[in-house]
Amino acid sequence: MNASSTRVAAIVALILAGALRAEDGPYAVAYEGNVAVPMRDGVTLRADIYRPKADGTFPVLLERTPYNKYSNIDSGLRGAARGYVVVLEDVRGRNASEGEWYPFKYEPADGFDSVEWCAKLPYSNGKVGTIGGSYVGATQMLAAIAAPPHLAGMFPTITASNYHEHWAYQGGAFMQLLAQAWSSALSVNVLERRSGASAVPAHWDYMKAPGAYPVIDPGKAEGVADYYFDWIAHPAYDDYWRQWSIEAHYGQVTVPMVHVAGWYDIFQDGSIRNYMGLRRHAATPEARKGQRLIVIPGGHAGWGRKVGDVDFGADSAIDVEGYGLRWYDHLMKGIDNGVDREKPVRIFVMGRNVWRDEDDWPLARAEPARYYLHSARGANSLAGDGVLSTEAPGSEPADSYVCDPEDPVPTHGGGVLGDTVNFPAGPLDQRSVESRRDVLVYTSAPFAADTEVTGPVSLELYASSSALDTDFTGKLVDVAPDGTAINLTDGILRARYRDSMERASLMNPGETYRLVVDLWSTSNVFLAGHRLRVEVASGNFPRFDRNPNTGASPEAGGPYAKATNVIRHDRDHPSALVVPVVP
Repeated sequence: MNASSTRVAAIVALILAGALRAEDGPYAVAYEGNVAVPMRDGVTLRADIYRPKADGTFPVLLERTPYNKYSNIDSGLRGAARGYVVVLEDVRGRNASEGEWYPFKYEPADGFDSVEWCAKLPYSNGKVGTIGGSYVGATQMLAAIAAPPHLAGMFPTITASNYHEHWAYQGGAFMQLLAQAWSSALSVNVLERRSGASAVPAHWDYMKAPGAYPVIDPGKAEGVADYYFDWIAHPAYDDYWRQWSIEAHYGQVTVPMVHVAGWYDIFQDGSIRNYMGLRRHAATPEARKGQRLIVIPGGHAGWGRKVGDVDFGADSAIDVEGYGLRWYDHLMKGIDNGVDREKPVRIFVMGRNVWRDEDDWPLARAEPARYYLHSARGANSLAGDGVLSTEAPGSEPADSYVCDPEDPVPTHGGGVLGDTVNFPAGPLDQRSVESRRDVLVYTSAPFAADTEVTGPVSLELYASSSALDTDFTGKLVDVAPDGTAINLTDGILRARYRDSMERASLMNPGETYRLVVDLWSTSNVFLAGHRLRVEVASGNFPRFDRNPNTGASPEAGGPYAKATNVIRHDRDHPSALVVPVVP
C-alpha cells in the first residue's frame, strides 16, 4: 500500500471509528486527495478536499499548513459534516506541494491564489474563510493583506503580528529556543524531499560492500534552513522584516476575524495586537467592527484545563474550533445563532478562573497602578528585602547583581515553545529561579481584598551597567499565602534596542537609562492574602539567547563577559511595575 492509499485508509478508519460524530452535522463526507492547486508562477500546490456528499454549493474553509495536510483530518471531517467544503493544503515547498520552502515569503501571493481557486470549485458558493493556528495563522494573516476578493472571514489562532518582534526576536533578543527547534523540525521534510529525489537506482552502487551502503543520501546541508541564518543576519527591524509585517499592512485587510490568544502563549502579544490593530485600522468599517478576540489560558503552553502547574478548572478548556464553526455559520451561511449579538471580546480571568465578555481590549475601566521598587539592604533573591509598594521611593540605595552569560538565569515556564521536556511551558512555581542572587525579587504586602489586574503590563527601570550592552528581564508573579510563586507574564529588553528596534545603540558604561520592559498582558485576580511580585534579572535562557555583555553581536556568541547591572529606585529614579487594576 503506498502513502496516498494509506492516508485514505486512515480517513476511512476515522469515519468508521466515530470521528465523524452525529452532532458534527447532518452531512456524509466525500473526500478528494492531492488535488492540484496551480499558483500564478507555475508551481503546483496540493490539497485534500473534504466536502458534504450532497448536491448544491457550500462555503469553503481553507487551511494552508507547512505541517502536512494530513495532520488535521478531524477538522476536515467535522467541517464537511457541518456543511462546509474544507480544503487542507500543503504550503509551497512542504510535503506534497512543489516549490521552495521559505517562511512567510510566498504566503501572500499563494494565499491569494488559493482563496480564489477555492471560490471557483464547482461545489463552492464563492465564499471562502480560513482556519488554523501558529504558522497556519501566519498563512491566514499574510493572505489577508493580499485581500483576495472572495475572502469572507478568518479565524487565526495563537499567531503573530510582526515576524521580527513576535517570531524571531522579542524586545530585541533572539528567541533561540523557538527558532532553533522550529527550523530543525521543519528541516526534516526538506531533507526527505531532497533525498527522495536523489535516491534513484543510479544512486545505488552494488559494488560497495553491504556494510558501506549509505541507505539514503540526504546530500549537502546548504539550503535546508537558510531562513534561520537570515533571521540571525537581521537582528534589527529592517526592510527584510518590514516586507511581511502584518502590523505594517493592517489598512489592506478587508474581512472580519476571530483572533484567539493565550495568556501563556508564545504569540500572545501578536494575537492581541492583531485584534487591536485591525479594530482601528482595517480597510473598511465592516472589517473594523467585525474583529473579535478570545483569550484562553494556554495556547502553545497547553490546551487542556491544566497548564503547567495550574489546574484552571473544567470550564477553562473551551471548544475553540466549535466556536469558529458557529461564527462561520452566521458569517457565511446567515444563520441567526446569536453570535452577532455577543460582545467582541471574551477573556479567561485567572485567579477566579471564570470567563468574562468585554466590550473591547484593553478594558477602558482598568486604571494603571504604579508599584514602586524598594529595598534597604538589597533585593537579591528571596533572601533579600525587596518590596513593591504604591508609595513613591525617597532616598534608597540601588540594587545590583552580576550577570554571567556562562551561568545564565534559566527559562522556567512562560511562553515556551521548542523543548518543553527540559523547559516546560506555562505557569510554574518560580522559587527555584528566585533563589538566585542574580535575580532581584520585589514583593508587595498581602492584598486585603481580591484585586484584579487585567490588561498590558510594563516594567519601568532606571538601570545602568558596567557593559556596553546587556539584557533586562521582568516577570510578573502571583504569590500564594503558602509561598508558591506562579508566573503570569514576562518580557525582555536588549539594551541596545532601548530606543528603537530599527537601530542599535550601545550603552555608556555606568550611565543610568530609563528602560521600559514590555511584559505583555494578563488577566488575573490576586485573591485576598496573595501578594504581587516582580522579578528583575538579565537572562531567560534558552528561550532567549545570551547577551555576551561586550557590545559584540549576541547572535554571534562569545567570548562572554560578566556585567554588573544596577537598578536604581529613589526619588529621582522611581523604578516601578505598572499594572492595570480593574476597580
